[in-house]
Amino acid sequence: MKGQRIGLCFAGIGLLVCAALVADNFADGVDVSTPSPSHLTPPPSAETIDKGRYLIQAGNCIACHTARGGAAMSGGRAIETPFGTVYSSNLTPDPATGIGLWNAQHFWRAMHHGRSRDGRLLAPAFPYNHTTLITRDDTDAMFAWLITQAAVAKAPPAHTLQWPVGTQAALAVWRSLYFKPGTYTPHAGRDAEWNRGAYLVQGLGHCAACHSPRNALGASGAVNDLSGGLMPVVNWTAPSLLDNAQTGLAETPLTDIQTLLQTGKSGHHHTSGPMGEVVQYSTQYLQPADLQAMAVYLKSQARLAQDKPGPTTPAASRRLLPDVPTRGADLYDKHCAECHGEQGLGVAGAYSALAGHRAVLQTDTTNLVQTVLYGGYPPATAGNPRPFGMPPYILTLDDKDIAAVLTHLRTQWGNSAPEVTPLEVNRIRASQGK
Repeated sequence: MKGQRIGLCFAGIGLLVCAALVADNFADGVDVSTPSPSHLTPPPSAETIDKGRYLIQAGNCIACHTARGGAAMSGGRAIETPFGTVYSSNLTPDPATGIGLWNAQHFWRAMHHGRSRDGRLLAPAFPYNHTTLITRDDTDAMFAWLITQAAVAKAPPAHTLQWPVGTQAALAVWRSLYFKPGTYTPHAGRDAEWNRGAYLVQGLGHCAACHSPRNALGASGAVNDLSGGLMPVVNWTAPSLLDNAQTGLAETPLTDIQTLLQTGKSGHHHTSGPMGEVVQYSTQYLQPADLQAMAVYLKSQARLAQDKPGPTTPAASRRLLPDVPTRGADLYDKHCAECHGEQGLGVAGAYSALAGHRAVLQTDTTNLVQTVLYGGYPPATAGNPRPFGMPPYILTLDDKDIAAVLTHLRTQWGNSAPEVTPLEVNRIRASQGK
């Protein structure tokens, strides 16, 4: 009898937990049976549609919802996660494979609550913890633009998430732990420009989706957590936007921040990796006032963090192997000096200066090693239409070579940073095969 009572007790607790999960995830109260008269009825104006186009670009939606070589917004792009692959959905108005049967209520529920037209919980690869902050007027404008686009009949592949990660039950638990629908509330102590920047960074721009650390279950920090972290699978480090030693935001002029977001380069600095894609497909198209607002907000956050005392960083240890300085110098002269200069001063408008460059001096060398291994180009933008690139050295230099040349440039021309070891290079090289 005692065992039966214990069993019934656990069964009751289980039922209560299930009921709580269902209520927390499915009782959002959005009536999707018919659109409200105020939502896209009468048909949206040309101004609303154009506003929607702008917001779609501001949110970088096109890049994620377009597979390489595919029609714009037709979905199917593979988004790799530590738990498997998620394929982006078709957002064209095709009735069978896209959003042709959706109404504005469906779209609002997806953006604000993370649920699809059929009520399914969406995988958090879609950053609904950020899009939940977008206003109803803005989501209506986005939907208005989407339904005016050409319909493309293309069903995305099924997600290949590890069991049970992709199940509705697992998603419900994850959401109850890490997601709550919200709205952006303007900060009473800040002006309209600062609040516009905060709205764009936290919501549409979803900057913290990359610039905050993720836990073992793939959850990132708060929408305003910009403390940086390693981006899973792609293995690029998104720098902390709060640490002036990493970005210099606190002391960078607003015009330079705006220029970097608009053109992908500012002075000797340029964007690369995932951030290069953001500039390529999103921020270069933003209006100057919005770029200025984002710069104001980001700079204020960096200054706020700078004013808080933090732990001191110990001085770099120098225990280089005897052949590393000579080997690094020889490799630099052979492969790097022609573009970056014998003294690491670079060429303005073309090749980055390595002397005093923050990316060169980072404690985390992931991005530095990635750049040498795979090369690449800054984004092509109206302000930088023919960017100068860097060749890949993955087949040219081995781990010891890359470690030596990076150690060289981290210890020359006034630079003072710890050495890069072959083990670090090997770890980053090997991670790309996973």
